[in-house]
Parts: sequence; structure tokens; C-alpha cells
Amino acid sequence: MTTTITDTARLLLNTHEVSQQLGISRTKVYELMASGRLRSVQIGRSRRVPTFALHEFIEELSRDE
Repeated sequence: MTTTITDTARLLLNTHEVSQQLGISRTKVYELMASGRLRSVQIGRSRRVPTFALHEFIEELSRDE
């Protein structure tokens, strides 16, 4: 069975989606990206967060406690 891109979860999330996933404001998402704590990529004028970067950020939070 072959897998197509439509069969998989999205690989890049916008700031609204990230804020919903983390339960924080979009402003806080932008602050985390600007500080480098949450890795992101720029595509044109848009910022996107790779799903693996979101998971890394969550792991980092649990290590900080």
C-alpha cells in the first residue's frame, strides 16, 4: 500500500494551529519563535512550525521542570 501526502498529517503548522495545540496565544507563539525556543521556517512571508519542532519544544518543557 502506498502512502500519499493526503494520507498523512500536516508537516507544517501555522501560528494559529500551534497556539491551539499548545493552549497559548498567538502572540506567545511569535515570542517563542523569535527567541529561538520554538523552531520555525519561513515560506515567503509566512512562518510555519514543523510538527517535529513542536514535539521538541514540548519535550524541552518537560525537561525544564
